[in-house]
Amino acid sequence: MDDHRRAHAGPAEFSHSSGIRQDLSFLVKSRKRRNTYKLVPFIVVALVAVLTADVLLLLQPETAIGPAAAGARATPASTPMAQKQARPRTSPPASQQARPDASRPAVATQPVAPLSKLHKPNLFVLTRKPFTNELLQKVAKLRGVRALELADAASIMLDDKRVQTLGVNPSSFRSYTPKVTAASDALWQNVAAGDVAVSFVLGNDGGLALHRKVAGPAGTLRIGAYATTGFGAVDAVVSKDVGRTLGLPHDNALIVSAPKTNSATLRKAILRALPKGTQVAMVNPVLPEPQTVRQNWPAGSFMTGDQLTVALKAAVSKLGRPYVWGAEGPDTFDCSGLVQWAYGQAGVRMPRVTHQQWVTGPQVSLAQAQPGDLLFWRNDPTNPAYISHVAIYWGNGKMLHAPRTGDVVKIVPVNTRNLAGVVRVSPIAAAKVR
Repeated sequence: MDDHRRAHAGPAEFSHSSGIRQDLSFLVKSRKRRNTYKLVPFIVVALVAVLTADVLLLLQPETAIGPAAAGARATPASTPMAQKQARPRTSPPASQQARPDASRPAVATQPVAPLSKLHKPNLFVLTRKPFTNELLQKVAKLRGVRALELADAASIMLDDKRVQTLGVNPSSFRSYTPKVTAASDALWQNVAAGDVAVSFVLGNDGGLALHRKVAGPAGTLRIGAYATTGFGAVDAVVSKDVGRTLGLPHDNALIVSAPKTNSATLRKAILRALPKGTQVAMVNPVLPEPQTVRQNWPAGSFMTGDQLTVALKAAVSKLGRPYVWGAEGPDTFDCSGLVQWAYGQAGVRMPRVTHQQWVTGPQVSLAQAQPGDLLFWRNDPTNPAYISHVAIYWGNGKMLHAPRTGDVVKIVPVNTRNLAGVVRVSPIAAAKVR
């Protein structure tokens, strides 16, 4: 997999703000205009997929060291969600229970609450400082907001890989993940017990085997589950307690569910309401249905013959170089890092990760594929819609790619299993993807 995201320096260490509650339903439940009945289907529009390709730059905890601000935090026992957790519940079968393990950080494990109503996340908000009740109220009062969930977000080193990570309350956050992930009691109990859950692609391509112990910022962590969150830029999830030991900033991320509101419009409203420096990415965006108009790609929209030759020669010159998760060259690569580097040699500004590269041009059929087109796959069983791998079409039914950890850049026959499609790169479109 390819998701190597660069982190940026940020303010001093974030501290808890007084009175923030992890279960934020109280902010929106009492609003009369809320319709608490059936949610409308979400409109995922391929023609505007470029808008969904935002990748947030998360704060590196090692650069966020400073004094903690004063203020007491509401204890978990004071929240409605914690009260739910306190209810007796039937233990899962022994084969599904979280295994005690010495590699887990010492955390006080509470039973994970049963899954309740699912919330489709539409926006992911990242701030420079912790959310206060005042800021949460501003977001909650915006038209269309149905549910909010706080999280701790940072880019950390995990097994010598930079991985964007969330610290969450397993009981409430699970409702914002894809159904397969949300429904697994054993998965969330493992997270609550101190394990880290990583995306299927980080586990499979990045070489983080299930139950393996890996080095983290504060000692070893056990890979307790493969669990895609549904947020393209996030590849690991831990409990908030474990997040504290890792140095994650406190309450600097907010997940917003607003299924009946134009996500682009709400994004602008959130940016106006929150302090300068706030970042907002759309996930599962609700957008107006576009008019059915055939896209015209005028002459000059695509790579020239000379550019294709340069890109292909650059890529083939790296045959035998090892796959490394997050690597961008020139000596090691992951799948999308190889694409970005090779096309960059031809002067094409390609975005960094697979789901961004998927929207760098029009789709063509495999039968129409030409050397230099990009092939994409959806290999993640925990999130079947996610674009998880990319290769360069070499011609004659073959492709050039960086497969996974333990393998090397190679040319192999095209594998059509889980093939999502073929994209013909447009430098103009590629340069607009953010």
